[in-house]
Amino acid sequence: MAQSFAFDGESLITDAQFRAGNGSLAMENPGELVVAKAELALILDTALQQFQGGLDPSSIIARLTRDLHSLRRRSHVGVWNEITLIAQSHPVADFLHQDPLTRWSFEKPRGYSGDANLLDFIYDTGDTSAAVAMSSDLGRAIYAYTRNATSSVAVRERRDILAERVDSISKTSPAPIDVLSIASGHLREAAKSKALNEGGVRRWVAFDQDPISVGTVARDYRGTAVEAVNGSVKSLLGNRHDLTAFDFVYAAGLYDYLPAQVGVRLTRKCLSMLKPGGIFLFANFSDETAVDGYMETFMNWPLLLRSEDDMWKIAGESAHGVDVGTRVWFGENRDIVYCEITRRD
Repeated sequence: MAQSFAFDGESLITDAQFRAGNGSLAMENPGELVVAKAELALILDTALQQFQGGLDPSSIIARLTRDLHSLRRRSHVGVWNEITLIAQSHPVADFLHQDPLTRWSFEKPRGYSGDANLLDFIYDTGDTSAAVAMSSDLGRAIYAYTRNATSSVAVRERRDILAERVDSISKTSPAPIDVLSIASGHLREAAKSKALNEGGVRRWVAFDQDPISVGTVARDYRGTAVEAVNGSVKSLLGNRHDLTAFDFVYAAGLYDYLPAQVGVRLTRKCLSMLKPGGIFLFANFSDETAVDGYMETFMNWPLLLRSEDDMWKIAGESAHGVDVGTRVWFGENRDIVYCEITRRD
């Protein structure tokens, strides 16, 4: 089913917008909802009984994640949207939300999904260690699993890929390079970059709509080539910022929340900000991820999952009239797909 979203340019896609845009319940087959509800009840009741019985938390959540993924893939999108809300109110959530990563994602203290502090739980960095230490024994045991789920492994690999890309571009440049990170979060990849520490970066702009993230970057990278800038996709597309002439522009997690048509507009904008020979890279959680069901239920973290073809389509529609070279590839476990566009003219 085609997806349609109302996009305000400031808050990106909220969980409510995501469900509204993903279609309504297919009432022509109401029996499917009845069956899905019954299957979901069995999945969740089993997990609840296992938690109450003191079974190994990692085995419980591994089975739960697998079963939710299977149910999601077999369900009409409207049916899945309906039963997602049922799952979130099930008593098993009280056990799962003892995990600080799952709880932070579900509660959204910063008001939106996938914020920088959530990623810090995945990186095990920043100020998250205190929250982990204060969690229950069960919460820490679940966190040990969620932090090493395939999605979390892919996020850490994405951070490392970005740092390596900055370093490799710097190595081939005759002068220090200019870098722009869009929706930068806490810019944790910069801490992994040799080029930043060794003078290979002239300017690294961390652009984000969250003032807390902007303040964190300004504090953590004071005295370096990093510049923290507060702005949204809307303000960027509206040309409200003087951001031009970059060797490397990237958006690590932003496209997970962008409808395709907005992704095309943003990609065009990013290509216009590149120097000749400059590179734009964007990443997206892929439709092959196996943790989508758990993320959308107990983490309340809906994403616009994309295929390899989806990435090629965004790239192709963005580059009309521009001489570019494009490549698309998956991360090691295929949970994240990457698109890199090099501007030749």
